[in-house]
Amino acid sequence: MPTDEEPLRSETATAAEGDEEGTEPEDAGPEAEAAPTAGAAPAPRARPPPAPFKISTFVYLFLGFLGIWMLFDETARNAFAGALGVSPTSGGPLYFLIGFQSQYLLLTMALAGGLEMLMTAFAYNYTTDWIKAAKVQKWSQAFRKVQMEAIRSGKKDRIAALKPHQERLTRLSSEVSIAQFKGMAITYFLLILIYTWVGLVIGQASATAQTIGLGGSSIHLMQPVLSGLPIPWWFLIFSLYTVPFSLVFRRVLKHVWLQRYVREHPPAPGGVGAAA
Repeated sequence: MPTDEEPLRSETATAAEGDEEGTEPEDAGPEAEAAPTAGAAPAPRARPPPAPFKISTFVYLFLGFLGIWMLFDETARNAFAGALGVSPTSGGPLYFLIGFQSQYLLLTMALAGGLEMLMTAFAYNYTTDWIKAAKVQKWSQAFRKVQMEAIRSGKKDRIAALKPHQERLTRLSSEVSIAQFKGMAITYFLLILIYTWVGLVIGQASATAQTIGLGGSSIHLMQPVLSGLPIPWWFLIFSLYTVPFSLVFRRVLKHVWLQRYVREHPPAPGGVGAAA
């Protein structure tokens, strides 16, 4: 029986003596069996499971390819736009709502521009995570400053230490860009569809309806803005309608999205918001 002056020998010491005598401990335990030997290859990392298929991704791709097809194929472009109705005889849901029997073409263009920009703003707002996009932008600005300082210092260890952060930032930036491309696919399709529809409606209208007063003079909506320039007056006027609608709708929807996010994710007690 050991005394107080003679401390108990640890299991490590016992195992070391056994090695010196050419013997092994009687019970190495499961930990010893599972311990990897020196020089052994590390176990392969498990691959993450593939991302599940989403119907929304298929819709984005389909609308994007459809928009490209309509851009280069005039027959397909006119067929899709004509299905919405372009004259009193052809009928169609959109013409029934805002066609006004082709008598008020400026009003038809204004409503069509507002409807187009509202739908594209909803699509862009639905596919964009504003909080994530703002964080990535802020992180990118801060990372560029640190990276430039590391490059100026000329120290390779500082530059190498930034590589994991750069890879993570690149991955997050690509996720934000992909989300924006999804919104652009819907926007691109609607842009070509509505512009084509407006052009067909004006083209099917009477010559009297196509002539409008603008600035004390009369202009024909189908005539080019400048001679030799293939841009008719209706295209320019309709574009002027869409720009303010786009700015207003996107800002309003973004504000609503952020307000809802704040309600669903209130700041923690004692945080910056509480201190303010």
